[in-house]
Amino acid sequence: QVQLVESGGGLVQAGGSLRLSCAASGRPASSYHMAWFRQAPGKERGFVAAIIWSGGRTYYADSVKGRFTISRDNAKNTMYLQMNSLKYEDTAVYFCAAQSRFNNPSYDGTDYDYWGQGTQVTVSS
Repeated sequence: QVQLVESGGGLVQAGGSLRLSCAASGRPASSYHMAWFRQAPGKERGFVAAIIWSGGRTYYADSVKGRFTISRDNAKNTMYLQMNSLKYEDTAVYFCAAQSRFNNPSYDGTDYDYWGQGTQVTVSS
């Protein structure tokens, strides 16, 4: 079992920055790939970014490329999402997720085994 807890959400003006954190516990961080997903009101949950178990490869949705950076510190069992140049349309609940490293990293949320409770990010225009 893996427990995930997000933090760092809040209210920010358009153009501003936030850094989300996802603290993991229960198994060694090197056991799994991790990702961020988000869900805006009235919309389906969507992929934001993923990082493989070692941190050596990252993946991004086109909508956040060049603005968001995913990273992880396995020694601290923590994953991060640095969000810069935030836009109104980035407003959503952001979830972190984990999947076994023995599977290929996925853009599909149904492939992830563990989820956090989510943290709200609100960008004012």
